[in-house]
Amino acid sequence: MPLIPDQLRWAAETVPDEIGFTVAGVGELTLARWHADSSRFARGLISLGVEPGDRVALALLPADALAFVVAYAATHKAGGVAVPINTRMSPAEVRGVLTHCEPRVIVASSSVRHLVEGGVPGARILLTETDGEREGEAWTSLFDSDASDLQVDRDEDDLADILYTSGTTSAPKGVAIRHSNSAMIITATPRWTSRPWLHASPLFTFSGMTFIYQPMRMGMSTLYLPRFSAGECLRLINEAKPAACFLVPAMVEMLLADPETPKADWSCVTSLSVGSAPIAPATLVKMAALVPDAFVTNSYSMTEAGTAYFMLPKGGLASHPGAVGKPVPPAEVRILDDDDNPVAVGEIGNIHVKPAGKLREYYKAPEASKEIFGADGWLRTGDLGKFDADGYLYVVGRAKDLIIRGGLNVYAADVEAALFEHPGVQEAAVVGAPHDVLGEEVVAFVVAKPGAALSAEELTAVCKERVANYAVPCRFHFVDELPRNATGKVLKRELHEPANLSASPGAIAPAAADKFGR
Repeated sequence: MPLIPDQLRWAAETVPDEIGFTVAGVGELTLARWHADSSRFARGLISLGVEPGDRVALALLPADALAFVVAYAATHKAGGVAVPINTRMSPAEVRGVLTHCEPRVIVASSSVRHLVEGGVPGARILLTETDGEREGEAWTSLFDSDASDLQVDRDEDDLADILYTSGTTSAPKGVAIRHSNSAMIITATPRWTSRPWLHASPLFTFSGMTFIYQPMRMGMSTLYLPRFSAGECLRLINEAKPAACFLVPAMVEMLLADPETPKADWSCVTSLSVGSAPIAPATLVKMAALVPDAFVTNSYSMTEAGTAYFMLPKGGLASHPGAVGKPVPPAEVRILDDDDNPVAVGEIGNIHVKPAGKLREYYKAPEASKEIFGADGWLRTGDLGKFDADGYLYVVGRAKDLIIRGGLNVYAADVEAALFEHPGVQEAAVVGAPHDVLGEEVVAFVVAKPGAALSAEELTAVCKERVANYAVPCRFHFVDELPRNATGKVLKRELHEPANLSASPGAIAPAAADKFGR
């Protein structure tokens, strides 16, 4: 009956003096210190009245990642439920999340205390620091003197986390995660190598939380970059020599745009995974060329699926460009039409996933859970995809990214992939705009690489060579950046705003501007 913090227990007992978690430019934790501090804080949470099943919200900035991983482990040891908070949300959005999950305790970075104050009456707020100007309770003041191991009795099917989805197409929902379906393997006993696994995903995301313990399950330490920049990433590649890296597509684009990237010593990297958002096949091929001896994957999963992953086998990038791979057993996948009938190989349909183990659900939202999770154990992902004859899955976009122009289907991901073929395009996002006659027309938002001069005529010519004539964008907006959430996903719902769709070329409404970073 494994529980999530059992992995930390194993590591602290086996290799206590090894580094478990490093935050670049901030500090590091040995496995023994991580284990001891989390036990001390767990006792502090219990002293505040935290009981099994009570929620503990973690509103911590990336620079406070060491506090995050300690508080995360402590919450589970105390029998509580961890609720990571997206600190880039507005105060109103945070209040909505806090009202929904009703935490007993909130652990917050001092600089974002305004996001959580007054959110839930009676919730105890603990701060990473006190600034001397305003009163506050430091979270370390709750550390008990007893650092011995502690675990409040919990069952593997008890609630462990509530992870609020990014909400690129709708208001955030809380995905309920149990100890038993938090990962495919809850506790592993690998040979410890101490090799770092580098990533920069915010810890309040599915991928960020995965990398709290996943490197440890493989005998590796976590090297966390709290704010991604190509320069800092390259410095860590050269100096820390990570054996594995996880990047989102926006990070790949930033690296490929940096002239120093080819000069870095990538020979240390034996595993490179890209995920969290679609990536153009040509872009992934360019990145893979930097690490020719590494295992390169275009991974695909989602918060709701949890233990269902799709991995590209060795050599699959070259033999099946654009594919995200095959499902990792025992997970299953099927492609169905809108009437839930199977489609033929090569035909595009709705992706349905059957994860290993118990299905996840939305917290306190039974009707929303029924819509996406179903009663048959299959998850309706909301993504469109197809299988080829070799059983490789291709994700062509979100169902809501389907543009119907004059009765003809246009898949935004196909048009975006065509635009990426132009050497001067750094980023591109395609959406549908209302049209009185055709129903929708195709509109592209494009970011040029530094120094590149782009024109609508050039990009139109590129698209005409690669997509159907009805899929060629009728309008191009050349912008400095695309609006993104904290995981790097393009916020297409903001691009759909009338102010942006109708803006003069080269303009994007200020409300939609959202730099990629934390």
